[in-house]
Amino acid sequence: MPSKRRRFSAFVKILLALTLVCGTLVAGSYYVLTTFEPIDATPPPEPGCRLTLSDGEYVMEVPQAANAATVGGVAFSRDLPPEAVTVAYATVWQESSFHNVEYGDRDSLGLFQQRPSQEWGDPEEILDQVYASAAFYDALTEVEGWGDLPVYEAAQAVQRSADGYAYDQHEMLSERMTEVLTGTRGAALTCWYDAAGLEELRAAEADPAAAREEMARVFGTDPADLPLPGDEDPRTGDLGWAMALWAVAHADEYGLTSVAYGDQRWSASDGVEDAEAWTTTEGTGTGGRVVLEPDPQS
Repeated sequence: MPSKRRRFSAFVKILLALTLVCGTLVAGSYYVLTTFEPIDATPPPEPGCRLTLSDGEYVMEVPQAANAATVGGVAFSRDLPPEAVTVAYATVWQESSFHNVEYGDRDSLGLFQQRPSQEWGDPEEILDQVYASAAFYDALTEVEGWGDLPVYEAAQAVQRSADGYAYDQHEMLSERMTEVLTGTRGAALTCWYDAAGLEELRAAEADPAAAREEMARVFGTDPADLPLPGDEDPRTGDLGWAMALWAVAHADEYGLTSVAYGDQRWSASDGVEDAEAWTTTEGTGTGGRVVLEPDPQS
């Protein structure tokens, strides 16, 4: 049987060996950690759109912002006040979060989750954001005294959902979004893209004619020859800005790298360089026109 001295001596040797190995590993790790070049861990921003609200900023995905701009724009075609847009926004937040989804409860579809079986239209029509928005506004205006109702009650009167109170949670954000996307806050929306998306956008063949045609369908008005911002009629001034912001939100769809209105110009960016995007132009500006064009600096 080994003596206690021998067993203790073996134990000490093992302990010393482990200490040396661990020390070597720690030293090696320290060397590796301290000899690597520092890496910038801040990732580039994801593509998105920023709305400058009256009480802060809010970021949406580009398709969400594009759909929101369309829903707000269709209200102009119906000559409806901003309160109608707020009701529509609260509804869409609850129903689809501004994603034009091709599914839903039972046969519900689209931004407003409208049902073909409830005579909202054919599936193809409901998935057309302009058609769906117009159908919602037409139904809203049939509700007696809708403008005097709380937002959630007006929304529920149209939607008849299982939980009408759910729309109430979206009222405050919807009001702030309405101020932006109906144009009352001017250049209060900008969108940006990642490096690959920006390169693709700049290389794409721009189709401003198609964009103007769609704007006319959305707003019910030709985007040419609009009054300047700040003209006597504030509503038409708002209309010009609403159209300009719609074009920004849809820029990637039509290959637009520049949108100008009045003395302000938006240029597509990656969200890091020139993050503000809107700049003041020199000279007389665009007159009463929303100008859609490729980036003049490219």
